[in-house]
Amino acid sequence: MQQNNSVTEFILLGLTQNPMRQKMVFVIFFIFYVGTVVGNLLIIVTIKYSPTLGSPMYFFLFYLSLADSCFSTSTAPRLLVDSFSAKKIITYNDCMTQVFALHLFGCMDIFVLIFMAADRYVAICKPLHYPTIMRRQVCIILIILAWIGSFIHSIAQIILALRLPFCGPNLIDHYCCDLQPLLKLACMDTYRINLLLVSNSGAICSSSFVILMISYIVILHSLRNHSAEGRKKALSTCTSHITVVILTFGPCIFIYTRPPTTFPMDKMVAVFYTIGTPFLNPIIYTLRNAEMKNAMRKLWHIKIASESKR
Repeated sequence: MQQNNSVTEFILLGLTQNPMRQKMVFVIFFIFYVGTVVGNLLIIVTIKYSPTLGSPMYFFLFYLSLADSCFSTSTAPRLLVDSFSAKKIITYNDCMTQVFALHLFGCMDIFVLIFMAADRYVAICKPLHYPTIMRRQVCIILIILAWIGSFIHSIAQIILALRLPFCGPNLIDHYCCDLQPLLKLACMDTYRINLLLVSNSGAICSSSFVILMISYIVILHSLRNHSAEGRKKALSTCTSHITVVILTFGPCIFIYTRPPTTFPMDKMVAVFYTIGTPFLNPIIYTLRNAEMKNAMRKLWHIKIASESKR
């Protein structure tokens, strides 16, 4: 499809054209990106090597942190590099690759959040059947299905993107490549493609959000029958999950469930969705999770003890 286009590269306008603000963008988002990678890597390592974090919830949290790191990496490094570039050029192929990666890891985030909600539902509402339903083999199969589903979703997005002919201009009023800003540059009527985009990405975001919120309402309603200590622990876990769900799905629904129109806050919403949320997730899951904090302390003490013996 690329051979049919007269455009072989795009110019990203980024978040700002002001040189001073560009430096501020670099500093702020460098801190965010490093914090995202370090925070999620810390969760991944802790879950991997801590014997106390072997439950399905932490199994899914492992993959959520992995997806968050990759999701942020699909946009943040280019945003940082472009902060020092006078002309923010991205080739057609790199643009398509970014669209694929953005939707692959973003969709993986959504699937893992659904699995985490299902895990909490079974643990709280059907505790006697929990060991049988949430077996290790079942969790592994669910993650494999999530990767397959995310891959199929991303392929669908790429097929839509490759159908867009570009004959100029090639200025993308965004800091990354995605279907919404690309639709504005296409030399064709994009109504049908936007309809497919809304029915794909928009439907996934909206339906998943509704399912998740209903499941957590059922979970919170069922906590009435638990002891005070059990309610406190379950509420702490569910509150963390609900916070992450709202932070993830709010911007996603705003971006992908509307007609092909642009708003001044679009780029900032996208920044929060692609960089802000992956940064906040590890903070939410560690600060509000006593088991995770204790496991991190134990691993840190073991590391210090092993280093002192050398």
